[in-house]
Amino acid sequence: MTPALTLRERSETEASRLPPLLAHAEQLAGTVLLGDHGRRRAGLGDDFWQYRPAQHGDSRRLIDHRRSARGDQQFVREREWQIAQSVMLWVDQGASMRFASDKSVPQKQERARLLALAIAILLVRGGERVGLTGTRLPPRRGNAQIIRLAEAWTEDADADYEPPEHRAMIPYARAVFVSDFLGDLSEVETALTKAADRGVRGVLLQVLDPSEELFPYQGRTIFESVGGTVRHETLKAGELRGRYLERLAERKAKLQELCHVTGWQLGLHHTNDSAQSALLWLYRALDGGRR
Repeated sequence: MTPALTLRERSETEASRLPPLLAHAEQLAGTVLLGDHGRRRAGLGDDFWQYRPAQHGDSRRLIDHRRSARGDQQFVREREWQIAQSVMLWVDQGASMRFASDKSVPQKQERARLLALAIAILLVRGGERVGLTGTRLPPRRGNAQIIRLAEAWTEDADADYEPPEHRAMIPYARAVFVSDFLGDLSEVETALTKAADRGVRGVLLQVLDPSEELFPYQGRTIFESVGGTVRHETLKAGELRGRYLERLAERKAKLQELCHVTGWQLGLHHTNDSAQSALLWLYRALDGGRR
């Protein structure tokens, strides 16, 4: 098989995922009634919001030269829509997210993408701009942006765990990170610290399979990572349960501490629970994080 044909088949496979994901996300978003979140407030648009010191990564065209001429420091003139209506999204594409303990529950990745796309739809309907963290897809409005997000989230990473993307954070915007957060937490700490330094507030949504919460294994069991990089066989899986649950609790406590220090919020969702309830929580958490 030629490389070109392989690429074409892969593209067709990825494209075939879009209609079901979009349809499901649209349906899920429709179950949440829009309240005050995203409503335009008096003065919203091009009205002046504030001056702030220019930071690394700011475009030169944003610098207000009249204000900057008063001293040695450069200042950016921000307008309300630039900081109040930008939400950056990151969804973990790592192999660990492709885990499902049973056919009756969706993969963590499937649920994470669904929730992220559904919240993006709600935000766009509320007049907000949405995009990806990093430089690939800056926040924009409109249905075309929703399609771009859906396309981006058809791509899988090879590594077991993918670190959060934290480049090009828009100052004073909001952000949503969706992952199982079972990888290196130092990467999460770096991302949240950088975000907090730029005034970015947001939400971490931890998505776990029910078996990862309960550890229901007994007897001879083979544990293998989805990416195939880790494999462990034991004859007494039940004896590992206590230590596993302790380490999971420590991880959750660390995530909660990071959120507390940086002003973010932490949510937990199990894939066997209602996607609607998770979306509603996420929607309200973002609303509560408005500056």
